[in-house]
Amino acid sequence: MPESDSLQNLNPNSSDLSQEEMRQAIELLFFAYRDFTGEADAVLAYFGFGRAHHRAIYFIGRNPRISVSDLLAILKITKQSLSRVLTQLIDEGYVRQDTDPIDRRRRLLHLSEKGAELEWQLTQRQSARITRAYAAAGAGSVAGFRSILRAIIDEDDRQRVGRRVDGEPDMGRRRLIG
Repeated sequence: MPESDSLQNLNPNSSDLSQEEMRQAIELLFFAYRDFTGEADAVLAYFGFGRAHHRAIYFIGRNPRISVSDLLAILKITKQSLSRVLTQLIDEGYVRQDTDPIDRRRRLLHLSEKGAELEWQLTQRQSARITRAYAAAGAGSVAGFRSILRAIIDEDDRQRVGRRVDGEPDMGRRRLIG
């Protein structure tokens, strides 16, 4: 029986998948994550940044004028960790921070041109990897892949995926390093 037929009627509360099928899925996720982040890690290392910086840059770019508290909720890291990351990104000119004119206690974040260029460079590398994977798997697999990833995400966070706050326009992004 083809794999897709054996998975068609899965009950999420049962153990319909064999232990081996589960281990294969876990292993695939580990290898895919390693390779998905690998190229970006090399670029980040060039700038003295790590994955927390990458996630902050990505979500600030995706949601210009995001508040620090909203960014904390997305990243699920401590205030201390985010403070360290944001301090470095602000000091080095990748992120700008403004006071919310309505609520002066809130700090709103957006990428500088330099930050937008770095975010674009990282996203382009990862987008190319995803594009190759989609092409290899076939157009019909895209919706299923997204459904699987969405189902892996904690239920209370699923609404955050794909949500974008309208903000700053594209800032004429260009490549920083080859």
